[in-house]
Amino acid sequence: MSDQLIELTVNGERVKVSADPSTPLLYVLRNDRQLNGPKYGCGLGECGACTIHIDGKAARSCIVPLRAGVGREITTLEGLGGIGTLHVVQQAFVDEQAAQCGYCLNGMIMTTAAFLSHCTEIPDQAAIKDALKANLCRCGTHVEIIKAVETAAAVLFSSTSHFPDKEV
Repeated sequence: MSDQLIELTVNGERVKVSADPSTPLLYVLRNDRQLNGPKYGCGLGECGACTIHIDGKAARSCIVPLRAGVGREITTLEGLGGIGTLHVVQQAFVDEQAAQCGYCLNGMIMTTAAFLSHCTEIPDQAAIKDALKANLCRCGTHVEIIKAVETAAAVLFSSTSHFPDKEV
C-alpha cells in the first residue's frame, strides 16, 4: 500500500502524518512524532514495552496499525503527565524507585494507569500482578513495581484530582 496523509490525535494534539495505513503505530509515534516513551521490544505485542493508551485503554503500539488510531485519542507516556507535573502513576514509580534499566517502565506505567483508571477500589497484590502479567521486566524490579502500583492506587483512591473523570 502507498503512503497516505493520516490525521491522528496524539497527546491531545491533532497531527498529520504521511505513512502507509498498515504501518505499526509505534513507528509513527517514535520516528515521525519523536515520542520515545513507547519502546520497541519484541515487535509482537508480547512484552509491553510499546504500550500506549487508545481511548484510555492500554494497547500494544507495535501491533496496532496506524489506521486503527484514526478518530481515537492516543496517549503516550509523554502525554500522561503534564510538563512539570507527573501523573500520579509516574510519581509513584519515581517515589518507589521502581526502575533499574528502565526499558519496561513505559509499559508498566501505561498499563498501570489504564488498570487503575478502571478500578472501583484499591486493588490487592494479586489483581496488580494479574494486570501486569503481560509486561516483561528483565531487571528484577518487580517488588518495587508492585509497591509503586500500590502507592499510586492509595493516592488515587484518597483523591480524585489525578483522575478527574473518576468517581470514587
